[in-house]
Amino acid sequence: MKHEQILTQPRIQADRFVLRPVRRSDTGMISLYAGDERVARGSRSIPHPLPDGVTEAFVERALDPARTEDVWVMDGAQGDQREVLGVISLNHLDRGQSQLGYWVAPAFWNAGIASEAVQALVAANPQDNSSIFAEVFQDSPASARVLTHAGFEYIGDAESHSVARNTNVPTWTYIRKMV
Repeated sequence: MKHEQILTQPRIQADRFVLRPVRRSDTGMISLYAGDERVARGSRSIPHPLPDGVTEAFVERALDPARTEDVWVMDGAQGDQREVLGVISLNHLDRGQSQLGYWVAPAFWNAGIASEAVQALVAANPQDNSSIFAEVFQDSPASARVLTHAGFEYIGDAESHSVARNTNVPTWTYIRKMV
């Protein structure tokens, strides 16, 4: 699979917040939220407990001009919310495809934050994708609803390794065709 360098990353306006590129100043809040076991267990790559330096390395990768993944912070500061509500990303693959990933801080669960972020990102289509893939763990039906509400279609079952769980976990895979 060929990875291409991402050159620009736009700010994307959602209704209640903005999706903006990660800043080094976000490290503390991202560490706080990513260090929550519920967030880590819902992701493939966040370890639990969160080791020192992991968030700093994540932020540096997100800021690297040679990155293959765009990472946005869901920033609610404009609407009198917290500056960091969660994180959403598009990992650029090949043939006009990307893989979507996201997490929301538990304090903001069940408030439509993830749905709004995914819908705004899909509408903006900042990488000019022809399709976007996503997978969610099968024990997270709320994450599956976020995707289906954003027009993603279920395409099959699989499994992915969860670092926090230290095991492979059954997943549902979805696609959103953009053209």
